[in-house]
Amino acid sequence: MHYVIIGAGAVGGTIGVRLSEAGHDVTLVARGAHLDAIRRDGLTLRTPDGPVAWRGPAVDGPGERPLPADTVLVLTVKSQDTPAALAVWADAPVDGGGTAAERLPLFTAQNGVANEPAALRLFDRVHPVCVWLPATHLEPGVVVANGHPHPGMLHLGRYPSGSDDVDRAVAADLTGAGFVAPVRHDVMRWKYGKLLANLGNGLQALLGAHVPDELARRVRAEGEHALATAGIAHTTREEEATERGDRVGSRPVDGQPRSGSSTWQSLARGAGSTEADHLNGEIALLGRRHGVPTPVNSAVQRAVRRAVRERIPAGAFPADELTKMVG
Repeated sequence: MHYVIIGAGAVGGTIGVRLSEAGHDVTLVARGAHLDAIRRDGLTLRTPDGPVAWRGPAVDGPGERPLPADTVLVLTVKSQDTPAALAVWADAPVDGGGTAAERLPLFTAQNGVANEPAALRLFDRVHPVCVWLPATHLEPGVVVANGHPHPGMLHLGRYPSGSDDVDRAVAADLTGAGFVAPVRHDVMRWKYGKLLANLGNGLQALLGAHVPDELARRVRAEGEHALATAGIAHTTREEEATERGDRVGSRPVDGQPRSGSSTWQSLARGAGSTEADHLNGEIALLGRRHGVPTPVNSAVQRAVRRAVRERIPAGAFPADELTKMVG
């Protein structure tokens, strides 16, 4: 199979390089300075075991040539960039006729739970991926992958439920590339569990390493209450810890621990947007729909948006102001 990784950042860069190292045909999709650096010098994947230098095709879009019929699209952009990416790739031509949305499987290896319904509006075959993959992308042309002994765990299946032969084939390729890749008929239950874990991303992006335990507890408790009221199943912390075991941990790379969450990285890079609207904002949305108060998640969402708007550095949001916003 030919893999097109749409978004060669922390997650996409790690998946793409590892698949390529395992002998698979991979094309990376990137933009801006990151794309320029990959085209010029390749992509450097820094790992606990040393750097891996990848050179291969890097593009900014589908181009005019039809995609091979055995292409697997792997969407790894941040959730706020999903609509634009879907619009670009849905109509890409495929060898033998038809478009990508009609003929190719789309794997959504992203945080949040809004990407799958958005993709299903355009693509016939959507495969959610629950991503446990500690990695960082701050510098053009470089991804730091801290996962060890495996680079990450990627649960996959079909949307809205079930699994198929494509899931099993892709899981086999990922396993051969070093990942732990369980196929799940209830993969969205795992993604909702990951959503709860990701609710702390915004707090860490705002306050850095010193997030008050009570604030972290409240942001998750609101999420659990909102999901329960909406009747949405999710994995538990205990279930997830048992699943990960000692297979996926985070080790320093070149003596440095992982810098921060995906939301922290967006602020640190000055990316101009973050996933907060699709993480804490997802809980705020459920709360409004079902009459559940979500003041902490709403405050975190708004504070992150303010940090982006006012270019407040990662970890430098005034703690007293966040406390006032939470109430």
